[in-house]
Amino acid sequence: MRNFSTWLLACFIVMFWVFRIIVALMAQLHQEFFITPFNETMEIALLFVVLLCLVFIVKRKIVGALIYLLAYGMYFGTDVATKVSMLIEDATQLTVSDYTGLMISLIGIIIPIAVLLDLLADKNRKAHPKDKKTDWFYKNEQYDRKLDDRADKNNYRTL
Repeated sequence: MRNFSTWLLACFIVMFWVFRIIVALMAQLHQEFFITPFNETMEIALLFVVLLCLVFIVKRKIVGALIYLLAYGMYFGTDVATKVSMLIEDATQLTVSDYTGLMISLIGIIIPIAVLLDLLADKNRKAHPKDKKTDWFYKNEQYDRKLDDRADKNNYRTL
């Protein structure tokens, strides 16, 4: 994770994940909160899937971003589609909590799309892949220093 954008997106993922934990916890405790989960069991399963995907995203694997987009797209996409269709038909039917849910669902769709675009746009990942077999030799600064020290001691006089 060398890019600043990846760090920012990982922070947004964690913040949204913590928010979804709070939403699921409030629903399980039957406490009043400004948003409720669509499906409580799916919400809890999704929290674990996102945790796994976060590890893959930090390691710069596109598979993690695709799973993250697929999971959140299926969960929040249906809510966005129904509320946007309700908004197009008659805007007076929606309440403030519906608008809040729509905004949170849009955030739940935008973050995975941004993560996927960030991973796809990263040219450094493709140009400089990690190779554990040779990086220990070529990217070892201590070995370079030892060579430099030996090269400095070999000052031969030429006549």
